[in-house]
Amino acid sequence: MRFALAALVVAATAGCASAGAEPRLTVFAAASLTDVLPRIDDRPRYSFAGSDELAVQIREGAPADVYATASKSHAAALRDEGVVRAPRVFATNRLVLIVPEPNRAGIRSVHDLERKPAKLVIGAEGVPVGDYARAALDRLGAEDALARVVSEEEDVKGVASKVALGEADAGFVYATDVASVAARVAVIEVPRRAQPPIEYVIAVVARSEHAAAAEAFVAEVLGPRGRRALRAAGFGLP
Repeated sequence: MRFALAALVVAATAGCASAGAEPRLTVFAAASLTDVLPRIDDRPRYSFAGSDELAVQIREGAPADVYATASKSHAAALRDEGVVRAPRVFATNRLVLIVPEPNRAGIRSVHDLERKPAKLVIGAEGVPVGDYARAALDRLGAEDALARVVSEEEDVKGVASKVALGEADAGFVYATDVASVAARVAVIEVPRRAQPPIEYVIAVVARSEHAAAAEAFVAEVLGPRGRRALRAAGFGLP
């Protein structure tokens, strides 16, 4: 009888602990945030991919609590549809061109993409890094470089990987994505006049069952701990 009562006490205690346990959040985030968000908080379940792909998944009902994106427009669209709460800017970035080492195509500037028979890889249309690359080429009057595109990737990690493996002669990525492939690529700066404004925003998904915890996570990213980690990873701060 004592053992039975003890078992009931343990079960009841475990049930109370489980009921009061902090919920584990699911965070959908841009691929370029893969290395930094777990440094801010390693407790959530993360899903990293292209911002556009994640927006579609959230719109279709994927069980996400927080959306962190490299595209203000994707977040704004979801907000207008009532899918996420008000997005907040938490970081900035800049675009760079990377080339493999050795640089057999001899690419030394963005304009060389027009002048030389280089194989260029960029993000697909709708993928933020791809849209930013097209905007940069447009600002430079170098749209002809798009004729060199041999592959359009679903996220920035795909672009960096293709160049690092020597499967392309050049690719546009965020400055923060260079670190993971730094030993195998060289960086070519995109002129400041061509830089599109790249801002990352974060929002709580409206249907989240853990809204309070999701808001706390957003506050953590926006707060001192988040800012330190973002700065250390090479992101700019708003």
